[in-house]
Amino acid sequence: MLHDLFVALALVLVIEGLLYAAFPSKMRGLVERLAQFTDTALRQTGLFTAAVGVAFIWIIKEFF
Repeated sequence: MLHDLFVALALVLVIEGLLYAAFPSKMRGLVERLAQFTDTALRQTGLFTAAVGVAFIWIIKEFF
């Protein structure tokens, strides 16, 4: 299980790195826009995204 966690974290880094390499100006613009959000909005978005991720993991492990 710990192995799977590290693989998942590594994949996040790979995907994020590829986005910055492929679209540097768009990623810079995204970071600048994120800086304008309130802490509450970022926290709610992060919690929602995490919940969706957990749901996807549950679905994948349950049905595939």
